[in-house]
Amino acid sequence: MAAARHILGISAFYHDSAACLLRDGEIVAAAQEERFTRKKADASFPERAIEYCLAEGGIQASDLSCVGFYDKPLLKFERILETYFGVVPAGLRSFLMAGPLWIKDKLYMDRQLRRALGYDGDVLYAEHHESHAASAFFPSPFEEAAILTMDGVGEWATASIGRGEGSQIEIIKELRWPDSLGLLYSAFTYYTGVKVNSGEYKVMGLAPYGEPKYVDTILEKLIDLRPDGSFRLEQKYFNYLSGLTMTSRAFDELFGAPPRKPESPVTQREMDLARSVQDVCEEIMLRMARTAHEITDSENLCLAGGVALNCVGNGRILREGPFKNVWVQPAAGDAGGALGVASLIWHRHLEGARHVNGSGRDSMKGAYLGPSFEPDDIQERLDALGAVYTRLDRDELIDRAADVLASEKVLGWFNGRMEFGPRALGGRSILGDPRSPKMQKIMNLKIKFRESFRPFAPTVLAERVSDYFEIDRESPYMLLVAPVREDRRIALSDEQKGLFGIDKLNVPRSDIPAVTHVNYSARIQSVNAVDNPDYHALIKAFETKTGCGVVVNTSFNVRGEPIVCTPEDAYTCFMRTNMDYLAVGPFLLDKEDQPEWVEETDWRDEIALD
Repeated sequence: MAAARHILGISAFYHDSAACLLRDGEIVAAAQEERFTRKKADASFPERAIEYCLAEGGIQASDLSCVGFYDKPLLKFERILETYFGVVPAGLRSFLMAGPLWIKDKLYMDRQLRRALGYDGDVLYAEHHESHAASAFFPSPFEEAAILTMDGVGEWATASIGRGEGSQIEIIKELRWPDSLGLLYSAFTYYTGVKVNSGEYKVMGLAPYGEPKYVDTILEKLIDLRPDGSFRLEQKYFNYLSGLTMTSRAFDELFGAPPRKPESPVTQREMDLARSVQDVCEEIMLRMARTAHEITDSENLCLAGGVALNCVGNGRILREGPFKNVWVQPAAGDAGGALGVASLIWHRHLEGARHVNGSGRDSMKGAYLGPSFEPDDIQERLDALGAVYTRLDRDELIDRAADVLASEKVLGWFNGRMEFGPRALGGRSILGDPRSPKMQKIMNLKIKFRESFRPFAPTVLAERVSDYFEIDRESPYMLLVAPVREDRRIALSDEQKGLFGIDKLNVPRSDIPAVTHVNYSARIQSVNAVDNPDYHALIKAFETKTGCGVVVNTSFNVRGEPIVCTPEDAYTCFMRTNMDYLAVGPFLLDKEDQPEWVEETDWRDEIALD
């Protein structure tokens, strides 16, 4: 029997660095560096993520057949140089900041990779949007599909349309720098006072509170949008070519004020701006998707790139677009590029076979690709922390945890392997009762320490998804938004219909109010008994006790921190918040039983609030 071939894919140095390991084309492990370093969106070389992947695969760097990097640094540096020289002297300050870093680290990627890994084999590079396209198509459940990638920018491309068939992908059409849907959205993220490259989803969550007052202004002044979804941005309103901010003074003048200061109150104006850019973003996504269909004539669509995390737009593509099936890479942002380049190397360079599951299942293993911990290891770690716990068998743990949720308590749920990508999917989640009208406010303010307007997602039993939501398929990765069913909605009074902005927040809108957004939508995760049997069993037990086959699911972290990785991370988060119970593997912890938690400094002053 031939020895297995291992490929390590790496993404790094922009944001959300990650590593992924394939064995003969199968995903063995994948994780973001931030989970290990506890630095949100950590862009540094993913040393600890690589260490984890190699350990999970039971190999050393010398056993690797190939290492791949998710973009081409020389091409990217060419674009940066041309951009700065094209706007001289305005771009000089930015170049003086970025140039030395590029020359020191990024242009000598081979040397850095080999030194960090102790590796002397092949190092290969893919173009950024090829990596995104590969991450979208190769793990998908489709034999053939159209591929649409959209983000800020790679080397030169900012969006691409391609086609995948069998073990091959081809990029057919590109939108190029400086015209970028990701950067248009990020400009409004910056302008509304939210952190770029990590807070765009907040703008998406804020949008339903607003009115589309600025759509015409955006389409008339900022963007020349064409029928095929391509466009040109009017650069005088932006500052990302030459400066250190996203928008210019002309942008401020157009919208009548400077950018909102972070941490200042969110006003109706920010809500209206969010709604307007969201509406424009969705229209562009729909036009690009229709063009992809015209070019490829496929009934299947695969999505990746940071814009593919816009689950509202994804939901509209599914409902209104020409495709029968849509699949979104769960690690759609730059982290997924590590998986993409590794997959490209396997299929293109090593000519490895691709095996598509005929049942319609993808090969992402539910995105549960990170570390897990054995019960004895967890117990040793809890003991070292002085934690008080009860060890239970599986059925008893699930029954007790369901009781906790049914009594409207908040439960930290740390179970099995950590998720790959930005969403908690029942491996590292905080759970609550969706029937409670007060649960959204409790979890936002007392657990997550974040803005009260932020919606929470439901996890629903896969076999019950259509009983609660207007969607006819599973949504395992929380990347599709769909309406709550009409028969579950609560009609608004005339007085409630007249509410504006944040006043809409505390009006129950369905029989699962904690996961129903103000426009009757929900960002759905479905869970089945194959990908996550314990999480599925917990929700099934909750349904048996309450008649509700849905729970509130939010990521196991507080604002400004990455999702927890280890039992120590989980216990620390549990003790720093008003969470009521914590389940870590087979152990259940009651907050009231724990010793007093003391920290020398206020940890909230130390994290990077966004």
